[in-house]
Amino acid sequence: MKLAQSEYAQRRQQLMQRMAENSIAIVPTAKACVRNSDVEHLFRQDSDFYYLSGFAEANACLVLIPGREDGEYIVFCEDKDPAMEIWTGRRAGPDGAARDFFADQAYPIEAIDSILPELIEGKSKIYTAMGANTEFDSQLTHWVNQVKGMVRKGAQVPHEYSGLDYLLHEMRLIKSAAEIEIMQKAADISAAAHCRAMTTAKPGCFEYQLEAELLHEFTRNGSRWPAYPSIVGGGDNACILHYTNNDQEIKDGSLVLIDAGCELDYYAADITRTFPVNGTFSAEQKALYELVLKSQLAAIEQVKPGNSWNAPHETAVQVLVEGLLELGLLNGDAQQIIEDESYRTFYMHRTGHWLGMDVHDVGGYRVNKQWRPLEPGMVLTVEPGLYVAPDCEEVDERWRGIGIRIEDDVVVTEHGCHVLTHKVPKTVTEIEALMKSASELN
Repeated sequence: MKLAQSEYAQRRQQLMQRMAENSIAIVPTAKACVRNSDVEHLFRQDSDFYYLSGFAEANACLVLIPGREDGEYIVFCEDKDPAMEIWTGRRAGPDGAARDFFADQAYPIEAIDSILPELIEGKSKIYTAMGANTEFDSQLTHWVNQVKGMVRKGAQVPHEYSGLDYLLHEMRLIKSAAEIEIMQKAADISAAAHCRAMTTAKPGCFEYQLEAELLHEFTRNGSRWPAYPSIVGGGDNACILHYTNNDQEIKDGSLVLIDAGCELDYYAADITRTFPVNGTFSAEQKALYELVLKSQLAAIEQVKPGNSWNAPHETAVQVLVEGLLELGLLNGDAQQIIEDESYRTFYMHRTGHWLGMDVHDVGGYRVNKQWRPLEPGMVLTVEPGLYVAPDCEEVDERWRGIGIRIEDDVVVTEHGCHVLTHKVPKTVTEIEALMKSASELN
């Protein structure tokens, strides 16, 4: 599932329209990373680079120069090399970059040191992601210094550097219909993976076995990798927010917290579900689970145009605090507990984050120091939770070691919102019914 090249072209035009007069934007690729010895990690392109180009090869650079008569979009990439391509796969080469990726001009990456200073010369401002890639920052300094060396010949050196992030990331924050279509597909694949894990779980299984079920469903549906390391926490491990060891046996009576989502054509899904490994919630597990679900549903209702980014979080906290007071895990006045944040013993993270090409996607959460209003096309997670540490002496022992999080991916629409991940059961009745039907089949 791929975006059309016309969409990447529209993005470049939109970005160039936002750039200052007589400016240049320079965007490098991600670097290939060594895993161990001479083995590299599978290459994953830098999100900003891919957002503007759809070009997935390493060792490349794109340049945007609004209004340049000889071409506004220039690509530097690895040249064709039949001998190397036998080992490492086919390359687009400069001709392919022009033909298939709409570059106005394309050159071998080896030519960048001679050509890019000429493109920089005479520009007033350089846009780049400063500080994100120290090697590239050094290269850019070298190119600018080359221009400085020609000042006596009349060369003009750029006098201003500007972070590309603000312009580009504000664009990435609002998803197009085509992007949301891909994110819906990623959500559907991830939803099926969570259902698969629920229906194969049983007491005595290992966390990594459930992780394997997730990965199987991702891969067989066209996702080459998860959007982030999958969290499969059984029992006490569910109280570790970013637990990824996934190597423990899951005991009868334990809850399992799975936080996992696939990446599809560079777009992430992010789902969390919590369920009993034996298919039946205990009384304490059910009470806390239904409280978390109540808070999540209330938070999702706050996802609509004009509401502030923080509205879902404030709502979730209010519901959780009131529920913990009713259950006796907290004592005191609800508003005082919220003000002094003493609830953070049991709920210590935010209720969501932006979602898109990165699982914690780009875009500011505040505008002019105020929580930004939600707009159609924004995609966010809604993921309240409760975590009672196994050594928490503030509560009765029957509550200890219970960790619960429920997370969905939600897109803001014109009149409200749409839950992309609605295909994963999340009520107690739905989860228990799904697991019971699976056990009867087996």
